[in-house]
Amino acid sequence: MLWRVMIVMVYLVLGWSGWSRAAEPVVLDVRTEPTGGVKATATILFPVEPAIIQGILTDYAHWPDLFDVRMRMAEIRDQDGKVFTDIRIDHALLPGERRLLSETRTLPTGELLTELKGGDFKQYRRFWKLNPVDGGAHTKAEFELLVEIDMMVPDWIVAVAMRRDMEMHFRIVREKALQIQQELQSGRSQ
Repeated sequence: MLWRVMIVMVYLVLGWSGWSRAAEPVVLDVRTEPTGGVKATATILFPVEPAIIQGILTDYAHWPDLFDVRMRMAEIRDQDGKVFTDIRIDHALLPGERRLLSETRTLPTGELLTELKGGDFKQYRRFWKLNPVDGGAHTKAEFELLVEIDMMVPDWIVAVAMRRDMEMHFRIVREKALQIQQELQSGRSQ
């Protein structure tokens, strides 16, 4: 009898974990690149419309609020449809403050592309593609980030930290999006 109970428990545990993964709002892969740097790719399901996510991702002054890392915006400059940012990042993994100069463009197809322009990084490229799902009520986001820091930190250590940072980032974006959606809905009902 104990044997049968154990078999049923194994099936339930294995089956449950499979169902759980399929329903997760984030599928994240972080790995070191053979040519250097760390690449993160993710598919995220946000329970809000794409316009809300787009608004959060393009609210440059509030980018530091979207991360569980100390950072500040030293400069934001909107010029010819491109946004140049000078971000100062104080990460526990790195000694001192790191500088990230980047340019973000909204592509004609609606994707957001951020590319390195200078600072303390060898590589930095971030890409967001937002797709409406469920009749536009939700967003399926495809995310890609390539980072290589210009200092002697092994990529595998950066990968471990990046996984944690990205999981928290996606959680913060989701919470902020739900808050905005709730505010919009309460404003409509008044």
